[in-house]
Amino acid sequence: MPGLIFFILASVAIGGALGVVFGRTPVASLLFMIASLASTAGIYVLLEAHFLAAIQIIVYAGAIMVLFLFVIMLLNLGHDYKKDIRGALAVLLGFAVTGAIGGLLATRVMIEGSALGGDESMPSPLDIEISEKGIIGVIADPLFHSYLVAFEFTGILLFVAIVGALVLAKRSN
Repeated sequence: MPGLIFFILASVAIGGALGVVFGRTPVASLLFMIASLASTAGIYVLLEAHFLAAIQIIVYAGAIMVLFLFVIMLLNLGHDYKKDIRGALAVLLGFAVTGAIGGLLATRVMIEGSALGGDESMPSPLDIEISEKGIIGVIADPLFHSYLVAFEFTGILLFVAIVGALVLAKRSN
């Protein structure tokens, strides 16, 4: 059953990512991105990384998406909603394709007994490390030791992006 849930969440994540790229409006792309991020959080829950799932929802699907929505509202992009009515056929086609993929995955699970396969009798090295350090320790150790420079550089890059957005917003007023 977890394998089927994984494939459903992965399909939603991939579909959401495609929706971000091919969305007709920035707001529609934003909603597709939220769906993709939420399904990624669901995959984290399946992997028993509950902390990462909570951070994914709070930080990315919550705060960052609200920031993106404010930027979209600040840009004040006009939209003709009559064009969206023609998209109903595309939505129906999307549901049909998603149902077909889900049906294929369900058939595989019923035939093989597992969608992912694998032997769960022996704990993986990651399971052993999680039992020793805890899930947050497993994440924090490489983040603050092996990837400290990249982590700090990412923070500086985000700060520069925020300052740039403020400068551009002030310049247009």
